[in-house]
Amino acid sequence: MPASQTSAFTVPGEDAGLRLDVFLVRQLSDVSRARVQELIAQKKVLVEGAAAKPSLKLRGGESVTVLGPAERPPLRAVAEDIALDVVYEDPALGVVNKPAGMLVHAGAGRADDNRNRGTLVNALLHRFRSLSAVGGGLRPGIVHRLDKDTSGLMVVAKDDAAHRHLAEQFSRRQVKKKYIALVHGWLKQDAGRVESTISRDRVRRRRMTTRRSGGRAALSEYRVQERMACAWGRFSLLEVGIATGRTHQIRVHLSSLGHPVVGDALYGAPRRLSARDGKTSVPTLPRNFLHASALQFTHPRSGAALRFSRPLPEDLNNFLGTLRHPT
Repeated sequence: MPASQTSAFTVPGEDAGLRLDVFLVRQLSDVSRARVQELIAQKKVLVEGAAAKPSLKLRGGESVTVLGPAERPPLRAVAEDIALDVVYEDPALGVVNKPAGMLVHAGAGRADDNRNRGTLVNALLHRFRSLSAVGGGLRPGIVHRLDKDTSGLMVVAKDDAAHRHLAEQFSRRQVKKKYIALVHGWLKQDAGRVESTISRDRVRRRRMTTRRSGGRAALSEYRVQERMACAWGRFSLLEVGIATGRTHQIRVHLSSLGHPVVGDALYGAPRRLSARDGKTSVPTLPRNFLHASALQFTHPRSGAALRFSRPLPEDLNNFLGTLRHPT
């Protein structure tokens, strides 16, 4: 029985001798012992009509009442002094170049422990001090996101009015985003578009898929910048533009073409690059070869067109150099 509503129990004789908190863990589905102790500490558990301690030993036959859920403080991100590449800043917004390996924000389940550290939001709060509150305490200023292992440009809002204006531009597909991606294999065409809908994979919940009906509309357009062939296989360097911003959109769209992003094992890229002779292999790139290289939008206050770009980071450039000039 969930602890989200008033619940009443009579302690059976066979549970005599149990601690109160242990008894409740057994009675309440999907509720941890720590959560039960929160309920007891907030006097939301009554034994024979009176508040009790977690360690109370039950005798059997008592009435135990749970008075709804525990009250928890709002989850909020905290400021951290983390190096941040700020491309542009004014009183309304900021544009940052997010490094690969950094989460944009913590999830709700991560907000109350040490894992709510090292995110882009933590860094933003320290650098900008004030951010929009539209996204809530865990996502202040965040108008759009990049995957953890994707680097590149993001715009963040400093106040609610700027946030809403920017969000509307994203919703109306007025924001232009360009990415650089390296994929396995040579695409048949020098340019193309993918319009497959995207939805959650029913079996592997971390993945998205284009194979289910009823997904969300998504549009990606690509253009081949370079084709490479080396001892480790064939690769295509692409510029990709997206008109929508679905979860994992570029990764799942390119994988659906049979050309997964290098380093993206979640969507079919190999974990090791095998030589053509089949005798040797080397680890692949330790992150996805995907970089948000260009961003264009309208300033929410002045209406001016803003354009920003950032070249490939060092790790991706070094990987390209290895493929182009293997030693």
